[in-house]
Amino acid sequence: MDLQAFFEPVPADILQTEFGHNAFFYHIHCHGETFPDLQGIHIALIGVEEYRGAEDSLLSNSPGSSQSIRKKLYPLKKGQNNYSIADLGNLKIGTSREETLALLSRVGEFLLRAQILPIYIGGSHDLDLGQYKGYQHMKKLVSLLTVDAKMDMEDKGKPQDRHSQGIILHEPNYMFNYCHLAYQSFLTDPELVTTLEKLYFDHVRLGQLRDSFKETEPLIRNADLMSFDLCAIHSSDAPGAIEGQPFGLSAEEACQICWFAGMNEKLSSIGIYGYHALLDDSRLKTASVIATMIWYFIEGFYQRKDSLSFRGSDYIKYTVSLDSKPSILHFYKSKLSGKWWMEIPKNKNEKFKRDTIIPCSYQDYQTAQKGEIPERWVNSQLKLY
Repeated sequence: MDLQAFFEPVPADILQTEFGHNAFFYHIHCHGETFPDLQGIHIALIGVEEYRGAEDSLLSNSPGSSQSIRKKLYPLKKGQNNYSIADLGNLKIGTSREETLALLSRVGEFLLRAQILPIYIGGSHDLDLGQYKGYQHMKKLVSLLTVDAKMDMEDKGKPQDRHSQGIILHEPNYMFNYCHLAYQSFLTDPELVTTLEKLYFDHVRLGQLRDSFKETEPLIRNADLMSFDLCAIHSSDAPGAIEGQPFGLSAEEACQICWFAGMNEKLSSIGIYGYHALLDDSRLKTASVIATMIWYFIEGFYQRKDSLSFRGSDYIKYTVSLDSKPSILHFYKSKLSGKWWMEIPKNKNEKFKRDTIIPCSYQDYQTAQKGEIPERWVNSQLKLY
């Protein structure tokens, strides 16, 4: 596959800019006159200027949003670790929105097979359907984490208002779990929340997330891919969000979520969608927020410590006996990171591979010690039968 044929290079004016000492730009490989050599690359930045899903001709005819993000990302100071990152430029847009989604899916699958983590920036939130389809030939169940102020599962309306429904209903079905963080009740149909509960999918309101932020970390750690809509951040911090909201996450909280996601050893792609430079303020505040989110994700990525090989010496195994079925629960704690996991029995009739040891919290272990089965364990079992 000739990957270069799918991309436009980063504009020369950005590449010719002089940045300060130890800037992020000087430690990555950019697609300029030549395409980056992907040998040994860990992370690939990809701009996607596709806005037809928002059904706003003004946005579709005004490209340059990913370039605004690059202008804010490149001057940031390099972190503590050695980078192996490539900026592939902007994905070439198809003649239709559906063609762009297909291109995104093909590129995503290629990078995933090469064990390169793509970071998609720009474009409307419905692009995560293409991100998700990049996993359809992997022959494994995957878990999707969405961060959004609302649940995009409408039966009608713009594609960006119903793309999550398209993901959940996609055939073949290779989704193990869907998790929705930071939704706001006054923007969400209660029937959609009920539907997620019937499917044993995870959902956390904005207020709940703030009340127990650390308890969301296992949910983030359970994801194979993350889709972040900028409208989840309140508009005072992200005025450039396509569907900006007066309430939402702070920029700091968004960066914390990206840090958790970066540290998640199993997460293999991330998309930050819903931004347009045309809507941003004169200082490109939203582009700065996105750039910082990417920076924190990358720093988290290079802090990954756990091998996820639970039979090794890096983990302590805890066995808890119960008076009910199951009579025994197994937990694992990493000696390196202090994170917790618990074991779920295999379903022999499964079509796809899946993890039998899922992320949990110390609180889940404490619940089991009290003789109760953690809700996280129950929901994982119910998804499979």
